Amino acid sequence: MQLTPRPAADRVLRRLRGPALAAASLGLVAAVLPPPPALGIGDRLFPELGNPGYDVLAYDLSFRYTSATQPLDATTVIEARATEDLERINLDFTRGTVSSAEVDGLPAAFESAGEDLVLTPARPVPAHGLVRITVHHTSDPRGAKDGGWVTTEDGLAMANQADAAHRVFPCNDHPSDKAMFTFRINTPEGLTAVANGIRTGTARRAAAGRTTWTYRSLHPMATELAQVSIGRSAVLTREGPHGLPVRDVVPEADRAVLEPWLAKTPAQLEWMEERVGRYPFENYGLLIARAKTGFELETQTLSLFERGLFTTPGYPSWYVESVMVHELAHQWFGNTVTPRTWSDLWLNEGHATWYEALYADGLGKYSLERRMREAYERSDQWRAAGGPPARPKEAAPGQPLSLFRPVVYDGSALALFALREEIGRAAFERVERRWVAEHRDATAGTADFVALASDEAGRDLTGFFQDWLYGARTPAMPGRPDWKAAKSV
Repeated sequence: MQLTPRPAADRVLRRLRGPALAAASLGLVAAVLPPPPALGIGDRLFPELGNPGYDVLAYDLSFRYTSATQPLDATTVIEARATEDLERINLDFTRGTVSSAEVDGLPAAFESAGEDLVLTPARPVPAHGLVRITVHHTSDPRGAKDGGWVTTEDGLAMANQADAAHRVFPCNDHPSDKAMFTFRINTPEGLTAVANGIRTGTARRAAAGRTTWTYRSLHPMATELAQVSIGRSAVLTREGPHGLPVRDVVPEADRAVLEPWLAKTPAQLEWMEERVGRYPFENYGLLIARAKTGFELETQTLSLFERGLFTTPGYPSWYVESVMVHELAHQWFGNTVTPRTWSDLWLNEGHATWYEALYADGLGKYSLERRMREAYERSDQWRAAGGPPARPKEAAPGQPLSLFRPVVYDGSALALFALREEIGRAAFERVERRWVAEHRDATAGTADFVALASDEAGRDLTGFFQDWLYGARTPAMPGRPDWKAAKSV
């Protein structure tokens, strides 16, 4: 829809009385438009996530924390560019209460449709124009079992992968729409707040007994990779390769017991850089939380780990170190190069598992050859249960999607092993370096990887990848005619 230019007198009137007129007109606009639908960008695995019509450029998130048992007061400001004329703006958001919203400084009507927050601006947003969206809301950490806020012994952390960022703040919750982030976290005295990126300010109000911590990312980020930690934390710093700042966030009481593990990060960074190139972000570190999540998570520049990984007797040191490398590898594979769709997840988890396995092999504890052969033996069973690597099975009707299955981890690393055997080690290593260099700070998909590998190999690998990434059965392993897959059941 094209907007009709307004006469000069009308523009003056709107400048003088714009907010009042806009507020009065919202009911009329809402009465004209039909009830809003929940929208999505049509991702095969999460069809209702993401929203058409705009591209987010930046998020500015403000949270006021009192305790992990109370909703946080929050404000989300979104800077976006419209890609089409918008009479309404759909945001992904649930598990919070909205008190008001504005679009370009004017009050906007708001209502829910499924897990969408639908805003009706006072005036339509024209295609290609910049738009500023402000939502005042709460963010509720209570009873969260499906991602978003994670309750720790002394506060909160975030675990938004894959589809949970919109359970924390209004957003375009799909990895294809990366944006810059600013975080402003207000906490009571005695607590420390940390977020992705670099700290740009700390403002204490002694009279109120509260502190506001401000952080800013220097590179675009997917919503699933956002991280905010609030707790009685120690922030430990050291130097990585070429002066890279390394920042770890740990429970204050655990800093001594965790130090031997944290001290390994600079060498692990060097190990990864030798294989895929320079670390792509402004800093790195571990966020170790006193929480039981059942997973570790590669939130950008600040990977989330359970404390128990490092303190539970029985985990061999080589295993703990290789898990640390897995999350570190994600900073290249998944974070700086982000999947275009969720079916491209194999590019994240397959590569992280590959470097985890390669690191363990280098420690002399679990050889890469053995791990890949064991994966090959089970690969047909994994494909039958979860689908092939680049086409995971969709959720059953009425059931949540179980996306993180063995086939996207070792099953996908197995496809990378097959590629290395097919094109040779030198060509494979060039593929890895080119992949992260050419798609840095961007999104990319399976077709992009196939094209790049084919270019580096000097021949079309479409058929090879079709079998390995989409086939119901595992292809023969190049150079390993004796490898056999167990029969699926």
